[in-house]
Amino acid sequence: MARSLGVLYLAGWLLCHAMPAMAQDAALPQAATASSPSNPVPAKPAPAPVPGTAKDSDSPSWLRRIVGSGNTQSGPPVVSNPTPFAETQPTIPLYEAIPGFLQASYGPPSFGPPYGTTHMFGDWGGVQPWLQKRGLYFALDAYEDIAGNVAGGKRRAYSDAGQLGSTLDVEWQRLLNAGSWADDFWTHLLVVNGHGTNLSRLFGDNSNQVQQIYGSRGNVVAHLVWAYFEKAWLQRKIDLAVGWVPSGTFFQNSPWVCNYMNVWLCGGESPTKFMAGSRGWPSGNIGATLRIMPIRQFYLMGGLFAVSPHAYNGGISGWAWGQDNLGKLSSQFEAGWIPDFGPDHLIGHYKVGVMYDNSRYSDLYEDIHGNPWVLTGLPPRKRSGQTSVWALADQMLVRHGPGELNGVILGGYFGWGSGQTSQISHSFAAVLMDTGAWWNRPLDSVGIAFIWSKFSRSATLSQEAAAANDLALPGGNYGLPYGIQGHESVYEAYYGFHIMSGFTIKPDFQYINHVGGTTVFKDAVVLSTAVNMAF
Repeated sequence: MARSLGVLYLAGWLLCHAMPAMAQDAALPQAATASSPSNPVPAKPAPAPVPGTAKDSDSPSWLRRIVGSGNTQSGPPVVSNPTPFAETQPTIPLYEAIPGFLQASYGPPSFGPPYGTTHMFGDWGGVQPWLQKRGLYFALDAYEDIAGNVAGGKRRAYSDAGQLGSTLDVEWQRLLNAGSWADDFWTHLLVVNGHGTNLSRLFGDNSNQVQQIYGSRGNVVAHLVWAYFEKAWLQRKIDLAVGWVPSGTFFQNSPWVCNYMNVWLCGGESPTKFMAGSRGWPSGNIGATLRIMPIRQFYLMGGLFAVSPHAYNGGISGWAWGQDNLGKLSSQFEAGWIPDFGPDHLIGHYKVGVMYDNSRYSDLYEDIHGNPWVLTGLPPRKRSGQTSVWALADQMLVRHGPGELNGVILGGYFGWGSGQTSQISHSFAAVLMDTGAWWNRPLDSVGIAFIWSKFSRSATLSQEAAAANDLALPGGNYGLPYGIQGHESVYEAYYGFHIMSGFTIKPDFQYINHVGGTTVFKDAVVLSTAVNMAF
């Protein structure tokens, strides 16, 4: 408790002392400096012009002195987008260049500020440029989230959950100075150390998590999230990733989902991310993903992954790739359209996908004869295959700057999973996001969200049968319930303060209706503050 109060005090002190100075800094134009493994950009590119605004002439200086330079405004600053997993980094506008595989909103997000672009400590005294010149891109990121339910739930509780992560990306062409075979050939490695306590479990919610950074990391020093090779051809129109791959991050993902704290959105969406065939970040799988992007507005992506029948993919540490019983496969397919409309390039992301896992799973209600197994005591019926489908969409309505998230954005998500074997069958989310440009804080971010999930009929029937006979309530892939589950809703609002490059503080509010999908406890109110430092 003393540690939590100390971190909270430090966060508040930094916020109070740094915001006045940073508000002035935030008004200065900044460059979109993020690069990508498949699409590197210069270390210090010029600020990207805002669509629809004039820019300096390319005419000689002696002529500009005579006729004037016209409108020299380079546009408002690029928002340091809080992209998935507590990152804070600018992004290259899609209409300027096709983003690389890791940076793209249709592919997996990279952890932290990749490729040396938004380090809080600058270029590390020249170390970062020296490494990048040799094709080595290294970053460290520290994240702490202090949260507590101030009302409702099983009991009042507070917790601190966080992680320290490191990412290494190797560009083999630069490292080896090799032939054409090494063009667009990369290796990606991400390792995290997680710590803390799950607040949701403390106040009686075994189905959801209100803290973005918690779960699946295990109590180990270094948990492996991904380690894979990436190779692209034909100016990155074809891209292949092979190795230890987080399937739930490659698919059913968008650039805004981890702006929000709730885990039903962040790191992949419910219910797909809680199925063994598509476990969300930070769980990896042995597998491969192939993306075909003939034009920058459209892509097709498919993946094939080994399915782990164990509680943790790769063991509790993620390094045990040789787990037993890995004979079943999960196949996933996604199609996406990424248009931009009008002179302001109002970007949108529209995607649909499907996952099929050919493993066999226990029915949540029926036994081998079709009767409730919680009453008969017979083995549950085995269902062959598990399926999920999803649709994500977001559209920028008003643009405030050149980045993908620089403006008013309306988004949403719908997911469905096989209810006979998945404890949650339907999920829906609606979000509205903006930046602080209206009040001269263009590097800040703000958003609201509504998330709703429905528990499957099979899960509810099994729980009702158990309750009627005074038996323990059965659970599923979302944990044990405290009562008969119907649906659960989450209302969330956040504000992200950009303190300085690589340093953000994000207060967050969540109201949880039907905690754990039941009416056993009163609705919970959760307040949290997340501090992220990208070194």
